[in-house]
Parts: sequence; C-alpha cells; structure tokens
Amino acid sequence: MSKAYIPKEISWLSFNGRVLQEAENSDVPLVERLKFLGIYSNNLDEYFRVRVATLKRLSLFGNKSKIILGYNPRTTLKRVHEIVLEQNERFEKVYKHLLKELNKQNIHIINEQQLDAKQALFVQEYFHREVRTRLMPLILTKDGGLPNLTDDAIYFAILLKNSITDKKRYALLEIPAGILPRFLLLPERDGGKYIIFLDDVIRYGMKELFFIFQFDEIFAYTIKLTKDAELDIADDISESYIEKISKSLQQRKKGTAVRLVYDRNMPPELLKILTRKLNLGPDDAIIPGDRYHNLKDLIRFDQPEGARFRYKPLTPILHHDINQGRSILSVIKKKDLMLYFPYHPFDHFIDLLREASIDPNVTSIDITLYRLARNSSVINALLNAARNGKSVTTVVELQARFDEEANIIWGKKLLDEGVKVIYGVPGLKVHSKLCLITRVKNDVVQRFAAVGTGNFNEETARVYTDHLLLTADKKITNEVVKAFNFFVANYRKEKFYHLLLSPFYLRNKLLMLIENEIKNAKAGKRAYIYVKINNLTDEEIIGKIYKAASAGVKIRLIVRGMLSLVPGAKGDMENLKAISIVDKYLEHSRFLIFCNGGDELVYITSADIMPRNLDRRIEVTCPVYDESIRKEIRDVFEIQWNDTVKARIFDETQSNNLVKVTGNPIRSQIEVHKYLLKAGEVTDDPIPA
Repeated sequence: MSKAYIPKEISWLSFNGRVLQEAENSDVPLVERLKFLGIYSNNLDEYFRVRVATLKRLSLFGNKSKIILGYNPRTTLKRVHEIVLEQNERFEKVYKHLLKELNKQNIHIINEQQLDAKQALFVQEYFHREVRTRLMPLILTKDGGLPNLTDDAIYFAILLKNSITDKKRYALLEIPAGILPRFLLLPERDGGKYIIFLDDVIRYGMKELFFIFQFDEIFAYTIKLTKDAELDIADDISESYIEKISKSLQQRKKGTAVRLVYDRNMPPELLKILTRKLNLGPDDAIIPGDRYHNLKDLIRFDQPEGARFRYKPLTPILHHDINQGRSILSVIKKKDLMLYFPYHPFDHFIDLLREASIDPNVTSIDITLYRLARNSSVINALLNAARNGKSVTTVVELQARFDEEANIIWGKKLLDEGVKVIYGVPGLKVHSKLCLITRVKNDVVQRFAAVGTGNFNEETARVYTDHLLLTADKKITNEVVKAFNFFVANYRKEKFYHLLLSPFYLRNKLLMLIENEIKNAKAGKRAYIYVKINNLTDEEIIGKIYKAASAGVKIRLIVRGMLSLVPGAKGDMENLKAISIVDKYLEHSRFLIFCNGGDELVYITSADIMPRNLDRRIEVTCPVYDESIRKEIRDVFEIQWNDTVKARIFDETQSNNLVKVTGNPIRSQIEVHKYLLKAGEVTDDPIPA
C-alpha cells in the first residue's frame, strides 16, 4: 500500500485522538471534558473488540492477509499498539488534570484510604447493604484454568499475603459496575462534595470476603479483558437465521482475548499468572494503566452541577412547515420536508407514525429497523398501527453490532402483536433507513416515504446529527416500494432510476459521478465534489478522487471518522482538502454534492464510502429534488466547512491540527442551529391541513 493510503485502523485511532483533544481542550466545560474521556474510552473498547480483533484474525493467514487487506496486518497491529500507548499517556495526564479542576470546584474524588470517620461508616453500611452480596471471588490455583471472563467488565486481581509465612494466594473478583453505580456520592466534608469509585468501596470492605484464609495484607489491582466481538455466522441451511445469530452471540461471550489492561502497580508474578491463564503472548495488546479502568463510565458522571460546567443546551426547533396538532401527511403530500436532527425534534417522526397508525385510510406501514431506543416510541407506534388493523412490516437487522440481542427481543415482541417481521437479508446487512406509509382513499393509492441517514432511534437523535427526508414524490416512493419488495423476495432485483442501492448500484454510480466531474474539469468547466460522510476508506473510490483532484476538480471532504486518503500526498493540496468536526453532537449525517456542469446533484445517504457499505450492505442513497432543501444542505455544508472552532485538518501527519481562526470564530453546530432557527422565522406560515 502506498503512502497515499492510510490503513483504516490507523485512521480510526486518529479520529479517537480528536475525541481526546476535546477532553484536553480548556475551552470545553468541565463535565463535558470528563464525558469526552468516557467517549474516548468507550470508543477504544469497541475498536479492540472489532477492528483489532479482525486484524488479529487476518494475521493468521500469513502472506495471504496482505492480499486480502491491502496492507500487512502484523505491521499495522504493531503501530496500533504504539499509538494506543501514546494516547493512553495523554488520557492519564488529562484525567489527573481534570481531577485537579474538580478539586478547585470543591469536588473531590477520593479513595478508601482518604475517608473521614463519617464517610467510612457510610461506605461500610453501603458495602453491607448493596455490595457485599454481589461479590463472588474466584480463587486462582496453579494448575486451574480461568472461567469465561465477561468481556469489557472490570475485575480485581487480588493478592492475599501472610507476611510471617510469606505465603500468597491469588483471586479474581468481578466488580458489579453494570449493576451498581460506578460513582458513590459521600457525606459532605467542610462544605465540599466527595465521591468514591465503586472499586474503592469494595477495596474498603473486601477483607470480609476472605476471612477463612490467614493473611495480614490484601492488595487489589484492576484488570479489564477485551474480547473478539465479531460474529461467526455458520452457513447451515438447517438452522434459522435467528438461531444462527443467537448461537453466535453465545460464541462472542467466549471470544478470543484481544486486549488486557492492568494496573501498572501489579506485581510481575501476578501479571504473569494472568497472561498465562489467558493465553496472551508478546504480540498481544497488554497495556499498563492506572488504578481505575472502564472510565467509559465517565459518560454518566453528573457532578458538578450547574450550567457553567456543561454545554448550553440547544432548544430543538419545530420544523416551520409542521404545525403541532395538524396532519403531517397532508403537508408531505404538498411538499418535501427535510428534518435535521437534533436541531429538529425527533418527535416529528413519532407524530407522523402515530398519525399513520390511527388514520382510517392508511393501509400499511413498512420500515427498516437497525438500532432502536431502549423504550422505543417507534415500536409503540408500530404496535399501535397493527392493533388498529394496519398491515405492518418491519425489516429487523439481526447483525446490528452489539444490538443483536435487543433486536431479537424487539422482533419477538413485534411478532407477538401480529407484525410481519423480516430478519434482514442473508449475506447482506440491511443498513438502509426507510419507512413507507401507504394510504388509500377513494381507490386512489398515495404513498409517503421517509429516507434517512440515521436510525429511527429517539435516543441517538438527541445527540447525533442526521437528515430525514419526508416525501410523497412518486419518483422516490415507487422505488422505496421496490426496496421493500426486495426485502420480501431477495431474488427480485428490480431496476432503480432514482434511489441508489448498495450493493447493486452505488459503487458504479459514484465512480460515474466522479468521472463526470473529471471530464468537465478537463473541458474547462466548473467542477466540484463536496462530501460529508462518517468514513471514507474504499481504495477504488479514493483512487478516483485522487484522479479528479489532479484533473482540477475542487474536492472538499468533511469526514468525522476514518479517512484513508491523504490530502497533499499527490501534490493536489489545493484541489483536495479535508476536515473533521468533533463537537457536542456526533456528526452522523451523510450527504454528497456534485457540480454536474452547473446542474447540481445532491444526495443524502445511509452509506459510508467503505467496501462494506458499497459491497456487503443494503444501503440507500437518495437524490434531493426540492430546490429549497438542496439549498439548505449546501448552506449547511458551507457553515461546517468554515468552522474555525471544532474543525481539524486532515494531512499526511495526522496531527489533527485545528483550523486557524481568521476573523470571528465559527462553531458550526451553533451556527447551523441559528441558521435553521432563522429559516423558520422567515418562511411562510405552515401549510394548512
């Protein structure tokens, strides 16, 4: 692989480095900085469970692995380990700094040795009342193996020592952080707030657990094991798809270890025992850390209180064409609507489903479900539609990573209420975001479609930016019907003229669109490509982008996560530029803009530009035909491109340097909110029902 292509695993670590930058940034409110540390930690866990695990699998293929991947997985794993250690040092440094910042606010995180008498009594009572009965130690023996340790849980590796006989015993103890709160608020001291980790509550009382052994010293060192989380779906036609997924979920719990994080103060002999019992070798990621692991729990850290410690919330803006208490279907019938979450409330979509569920003329609702909220109002609306006699069909993707179990449960609940459930498409992951409402009045069929860039999930819609197009345009709705026909009968592959479906049309169409810009640039015409995407790693598309930049096409890329191309690698820095925005909201919306000789083309898409999205998933890329919506998307792109507060520059060094401020600073998420607020003020009155 040439220097013009960055392995996606390395590029992803650069993205997580941008998250870490937000924790390091003194301009970010204190609680938000702690949460960014939690996000960084949570991201890294999933990274090891999926991406590092995949690299380890591929490395077993020897020389073939380089052909499969395009670069050497062993070399990449080595570089991954180096970067993770470098970032871990930064993480620990900023965490310690933030503890000092908390102290300045008279908020103190203390350990079991720093309690005063009143706090010690409080901890002792809490330990006996809530914690003690949940603790079940495992004694480690010389020849005995380890049980199946829980992936991403935290454990104490415990040393019991008799200083007279010098006899030692070792044990493992799982910390029940998934059951009990990780942070315990203690009685105040001198007007200050005090907080203790659950880990230290256990350290305070754990002597009581080992009373049958003779020891006078006890030490507890935190460890965390991360396992391969990829599912192996056996090709066995005698099993149903849901049974295969369920079996694979059980196998995931026994996955191969891919990372061990341990307290660096752990005695070498105890670390040696653990690594031997876990079958970890010198090539594995064995990472020394501080006293506490699983700091992803900082995402839920809610101290200190007060607005100055958090970002000022942006009030969701009611879409200017939607009048609460009036029919949304009647508005969509007259014009396309574009919802932009979280700036617009997700309630608009829930209201649409509720209206469809009770409208006597609505006959059916079809929807794809990938990730759902824990208490999903979307599901409630669909169940209500079924109870009201509508025909409801759901395409539930069982391979939505880490949501497989939840989706099986949702699928069963829907089936119990008479909803037709299609469990994805064998061999392809259904990642498209589609909803189709069919209404029949006086024998006239009217269809309404929702096509989005993000999941139908009211929880993530509060913190992820996403677009959702609502339309009655037959060019779109007729092809959404074709997409659902394909889900029902996978052998039916109809022709699409407007929607671009992966894996059938999107790759070739992207190549054609880029080639068209190249042709126009060479002919002296204006040519540009503007892309906002989560990840761009596909080698073929990247090669075509380089070719376009060299031909004079102006290319601007806003990429949140992985970007495998290198602006400037082929001397095209003027024509090929890329930035990334990391801020309060996770930038998840995806759209594409092509000059097309002046007849501009605008698309929204559920797909990233990666081999998996182009070749192994059902994705939908949808043209935007309404000129006012096209203008809004172009304006939003310009606002984000001109960000001088949260935008980082992509370059060959992956240094994540912030864009230089010239003039007044522009923070795009704030400016987009202002833009949409102003758009609502200057528009005509909402369309009457």
